[in-house]
Amino acid sequence: MYGFSEYKHYPIYLRCYALFKEFGEDPPETEGEATRRLSREQLFTLISAASINVGSSMCYSILGPFFPKEAEKKGASNTIIGMIFGCYALFDLLASLVFGKYLVQIGAKFMFVAGMFVSGGVTILFGVLDQVPEGPVFIAMCFLVRVADAVSFAAAITASFSILAKAFPNNVATVLGSLEIFSGLGFVLGPPLGGFLYQTFGYEVPFIFLGCIVLLMVPLNMYILPNYEADPGGHSFWKLITLPKVALIAFVINSLSAGFGFLDPTLSLFVLEKFHLPAGYVGLVFLGLALSYSISSPLLGLLSDKMPHLRKWFLVFGNFITAGCYMLLGPVPVLYVKSQLWLLVLVLVINGISAGMSVIPTFPEILSCAYENGFEEGLSTLGLVSGLFGAMWSVGAFLGPTLGGFLYEKIGFEWAAAIQGLLPLTSGLAMGLYYLLEHSREGRSIPQGVLTTEEERTALLPNEI
Repeated sequence: MYGFSEYKHYPIYLRCYALFKEFGEDPPETEGEATRRLSREQLFTLISAASINVGSSMCYSILGPFFPKEAEKKGASNTIIGMIFGCYALFDLLASLVFGKYLVQIGAKFMFVAGMFVSGGVTILFGVLDQVPEGPVFIAMCFLVRVADAVSFAAAITASFSILAKAFPNNVATVLGSLEIFSGLGFVLGPPLGGFLYQTFGYEVPFIFLGCIVLLMVPLNMYILPNYEADPGGHSFWKLITLPKVALIAFVINSLSAGFGFLDPTLSLFVLEKFHLPAGYVGLVFLGLALSYSISSPLLGLLSDKMPHLRKWFLVFGNFITAGCYMLLGPVPVLYVKSQLWLLVLVLVINGISAGMSVIPTFPEILSCAYENGFEEGLSTLGLVSGLFGAMWSVGAFLGPTLGGFLYEKIGFEWAAAIQGLLPLTSGLAMGLYYLLEHSREGRSIPQGVLTTEEERTALLPNEI
């Protein structure tokens, strides 16, 4: 997502290698040759991107099962806990815009490696916060460490998206969708691993263990990550975001990331209070969302690249299904449906698939819209699109937990989730109306009696033969 977004290790890399055999830099020798192998550079790019997806999603999701309870013991209210989760996204937003704009000047590889290094160290620091005095000092330190983590991972993720789009220019959705396997695995591993380590060893060990894993990835990426050089471009974020289609897609990204962010501080508290599960098992509830999202994303990405006309349908109906899922999470009292654990997990599974339908097409849709409106093809534009994607995801990821924590405290989880569902419902309606208007404009732009390209070809072929 970055903001769900998330990963595993070497056996998965080999699977990724097999999945991407068809994508190569050189054309096939014959027309019947169906497969093309990844170049060494592309394979290393995939491994590096997978490593940052694993690290970022695990660092983000590990807090869910136990941190809200620990923060309550230290004197933080539910609203403050939501803000601690939400501040990550706020500074991720600001950092993504800056890093996206100056990606070429800083250097994509340096930004990637430096961001990962800082994040590993900051994650370890998060593990010693239980030694800080309770009250305002603890809260202030939580905000400080969370902000540093957000800025460092914004650098790494922005660079990662740009490098991937540069290495796989014709298969952006497929590659990003397939890498969501690793994002999903990070979210899958984060909550249960954090919960069980917390139960077994206490507060410090989950963060120290994860921080060390991230740091160990740094020398690997220094060695294998390709270094792309490019000239700065002349376009700006403002020109990109003021394109109507891009602005609406940005709203879609906001609504989906807000939904994911809403669940971070609220779902674990709801499950603990409603079903009385131990912290380790609370983490397993998150698996429904993470697994379904990560497993469905590669297929959705492949369909998005092979059949671009499906993207509009994914964007619209994915949002509608997601909205329905949030109505059923509680479920909302007006439905008169009893809250049950199996129903909650089932809804999370469906939500993971529907969110993937909406998230995966957004990056290639923004990129194609930018190229259609005069943005130059190259690393500079890729940096702008990557930064914009990260920034818009972060807007929702800030609003989701912040507003979610407040609503949970005031009106309970059931109504808070239903209100959250209004965002994807609105964004789905907005995208649907835009595509209808776009289709009607295209229809009017073709004069009656004038053949389209396909009709011309059909009419001329018999004569040519």
